Amino acid sequence: MKASYPADIIKQFLYIGVILNWMKKYELTEHTADVGILAWGRDLKEAFANAALGMLSVMVEPEEVVEKDVREVEVEAGDVESLLVGWLNELIYLFDVEHMIFKRFDIKEIEKDRIHALCYGEKIEPSRHHLKTGVKAATYHMLKVERNDLFRVRIILDI
Repeated sequence: MKASYPADIIKQFLYIGVILNWMKKYELTEHTADVGILAWGRDLKEAFANAALGMLSVMVEPEEVVEKDVREVEVEAGDVESLLVGWLNELIYLFDVEHMIFKRFDIKEIEKDRIHALCYGEKIEPSRHHLKTGVKAATYHMLKVERNDLFRVRIILDI
């Protein structure tokens, strides 16, 4: 027996499919002297990866980064919002201390209080990487992680 679906459900799936294929990964927003990031994903992994990509785009041109090296990153926090802050701050730490810049984020596991990811990128080469804006920290100001049809995160970066 063949399953049949009401037309409104089919339209909703088609609409969501179009959105997922055409949606932006992230959007930068202005916030007084800081920069905000809105990032979306089909799941929490993708939303966190897109937030990291958005932060990267503030720091350097993503097209200039080559996936030469990989770093394993694990962060734990008390809740999902704190996890987003900790995740981005760990990437800032790797940028500041190890001079690593990343282009791709393969999040292997994410729970409300823990993230485990592989980050692909390379050491900064001033002759090739045109550094843009320095990011001091991801902040808790206006922080939000929410889910409707898609996951959406909002975070403010202190620059």
